[in-house]
Amino acid sequence: MSDDSQPQHQNPGGSHYQPSLGVVLIILALFVGATFLMLRATKSSTASVTATTTTTTTAAGDTSTTLPRNKVPVQVANGTNVSGLARSYTQQLESLNWDALPQVNGPKVSATVIYYNPGFLWAAQEVANEIKVSTSAIQPLNGLNPVSGSSGDDVIVILGPDIAIKG
Repeated sequence: MSDDSQPQHQNPGGSHYQPSLGVVLIILALFVGATFLMLRATKSSTASVTATTTTTTTAAGDTSTTLPRNKVPVQVANGTNVSGLARSYTQQLESLNWDALPQVNGPKVSATVIYYNPGFLWAAQEVANEIKVSTSAIQPLNGLNPVSGSSGDDVIVILGPDIAIKG
């Protein structure tokens, strides 16, 4: 015979909280979604960095890396007696998204000269086109420092009287 006088206790499966299957699935979906978004953001930022830099070799043998304009320091110097000439061209280049540095006075020149550091012939050509100067005005720096404090600049423009007449 069994003793029915003592109550029988059944253990409901543990005393710890166990989330329902629905809650577990929601947490899992959020984790997978967040992981997907992080991986996608990482891939797109890597792609945008590689898309903005390309290496080319010109017919003259100049190997250049094309960067966004706002990463190319361009120094504009006034090589004339025309007041404010460098300022107006600096503002023009800034409006075209170049990293135009504050204008300075440069040495007096008989015609506009655009110097470039190795790898930045493309930038010098674009700047010449922007300010309507012949590409024959473009010269490699070859270690020159035509404007004081411009040794780290990729493109240096010294404005001459020929551009003062156009401006």
